[in-house]
Amino acid sequence: MRKVIAAIYLSLDGVMESPTWTVPYWDEDLARLQRDLNFASDALLLGRVTYEGFAAAWPGMKDEEGFADRMNSLPKFVASRTLKTEEWNASILQGNVAQEVAQEVAQLKQQPGENILLYGSAELVRYLLQHNLIDEYRLMVHPVVVGSGKRLFQDGAQADMQLLDTKTTSTGVVVLTYQLAQADSQAE
Repeated sequence: MRKVIAAIYLSLDGVMESPTWTVPYWDEDLARLQRDLNFASDALLLGRVTYEGFAAAWPGMKDEEGFADRMNSLPKFVASRTLKTEEWNASILQGNVAQEVAQEVAQLKQQPGENILLYGSAELVRYLLQHNLIDEYRLMVHPVVVGSGKRLFQDGAQADMQLLDTKTTSTGVVVLTYQLAQADSQAE
């Protein structure tokens, strides 16, 4: 079964919105992590806002390592109630995100293939968390307090996580890899 891996940039205070504040912390370690995630996946899963931002930026990008070509060529599955046109290798997952989209993501996970990489997309992450459809969280916590903005988890969100791995980059970004804690370990 394919895994859904959520790759999310966070500030120390949990903000993920408009991550231009991440730029000073970009280094070879983060570039390698993103490249590894990208090349271990064969599809992207995005919310509409993230998709529109990526679709505006990525098609014109070039790089020597093939990352941009990979981003541009991967099929994209976009959760949206309002998006009408499918561009940039996108298929729209329409309907109520909490129900129909969750069912479509569950079906995507059953198909043969590699990982499905979920970038950003806070609302989509929240809904998929409620349905236990995210297999791994790669939280890239940057050493900056932003103060305001959309946070990954809203008040009332609950989940027990199990830490799988930690890495620290040369710029102080801590990459935390979590999965949902297994039911048997929660009972102990």
